[in-house]
Amino acid sequence: MKELSVVVYTMKNCPFCHEFKDILTKEGIEFYDRDIDEYKEEYDLFSEITENDMIPALLIVEGTDDDHKSFLYAPERNYNELTEAVDIINKHRKNVGII
Repeated sequence: MKELSVVVYTMKNCPFCHEFKDILTKEGIEFYDRDIDEYKEEYDLFSEITENDMIPALLIVEGTDDDHKSFLYAPERNYNELTEAVDIINKHRKNVGII
């Protein structure tokens, strides 16, 4: 089984971000919460690569430090509904053998 890391870029006063984190918690999906104000440089790079600054956004890493692939997903670019973002995460969870 490969490892999987899910990073969720959020903002403190974003109702969609709070809802998304609640959904992930209820689904039993482990994730790292990255507030875009606290991790500004990291999020600025994410936004530049995806050409999208909408949140909540996802960085998914499959594999280990030595052998991994990173995937970037942003609202209105890769998904429109929070449930679609959960589906994306679950696709990766299935790919690495978590579900």
